[in-house]
This record gives sequence, C-alpha cells and structure tokens, in this order.
Amino acid sequence: MLYFLLIINLITFIIFSLDKWKATKHKRRISEFNLLILTFFGGTVGAISAMLIFRHKISKRSFLWKFFEIILLQILIVVGYFKFLPENLNLL
Repeated sequence: MLYFLLIINLITFIIFSLDKWKATKHKRRISEFNLLILTFFGGTVGAISAMLIFRHKISKRSFLWKFFEIILLQILIVVGYFKFLPENLNLL
C-alpha cells in the first residue's frame, strides 16, 4: 500500500506540473476531471504539493471546492474504515 501511495503521489505531482507547464505554453490542457481522479485515488499529497509549488489551480474556486470535497471524502473513508470495519466485523 505504501508503494502505491508513493507512486500515485509522484504521478499526480508530475501531471499537475505538466498541466501548469501546458497552461503557460497555451497548449491543450489536462482535464480537471483527470486531475481530481488522480487526487481521489490517493494522490492528495502530490496534488497539494504541486498546487503550492507551482501555484497551480489555487485561485479557481470551483476546482478548489471539488478538491476539498475529495479530501473530506477521503477523511470520511479512512475514519469509517478504522471505526467500523476492524472492530464490528472482527476481521483483524
């Protein structure tokens, strides 16, 4: 799991930086949907890092709302997993 998170965050960081580069060169951009999907599947740290380092997507409110909704959903999933699965289902 740790390797997956490292890889997805590295890929997300690279994709966000590539999108920023494309934006400055007026080239065809990577869709917000794809950026958010990468974030949802574990690339949150990579996305936040790229957004802060490259100042990318930090002033677009509609993107930020969706981005923070994904982070909230991830938090709820992790809390729900640790709260309900191991104890109530006796899987561990």
